[in-house]
Amino acid sequence: MQQFTKWTLETIRNEGAMLSWLEESRFEWTATVSQAVRQIVSGKTIVLITDADRKWFARYITTAFNRPSMERPMIPMVRLEQMYPHFDNIAGVEMIDMLDDMLELSFNGDYFLWYIGRGDDRHSDIAKRKDNSLLWLMDEDFQNALRLHSHDPIIDIKLLQLYRLFDTTLNGALFGEVDATI
Repeated sequence: MQQFTKWTLETIRNEGAMLSWLEESRFEWTATVSQAVRQIVSGKTIVLITDADRKWFARYITTAFNRPSMERPMIPMVRLEQMYPHFDNIAGVEMIDMLDDMLELSFNGDYFLWYIGRGDDRHSDIAKRKDNSLLWLMDEDFQNALRLHSHDPIIDIKLLQLYRLFDTTLNGALFGEVDATI
């Protein structure tokens, strides 16, 4: 079983020029993704949150993640807006606390949040409050987050590439090819 950081670098380089942009950020990537993969392997549910501009990406992820052609166990994942249709109305600490309570009751603490979007979006506050969240933040530096730029002309392509690498990483961890600890 390979060490996670080395495996990630090799995987990025094997993709050629397509993922070369990520090589600079690979340490941010490994820190955030390692924690998320360990949580998935331990049986936690992924609760996916995005900003409004990335809703298309949330739909893509939830459609692709457990597609029938996957040769791995099904992994529990839900979009928060599907669980709570009034999700877009959440604002303020009190409402976020009530949402946290709902998630704790629903999953008995066995979940983590995956947020993808702008760091200044109010929905990011939900995930930033939890130390175990997977954060792909745009336009903001935040501890244990992968930083991206929303004005990047190929941000959508980069998100799809990141998802593909995440999926490959998860498969590697599930099938014993890589140790997800760093």
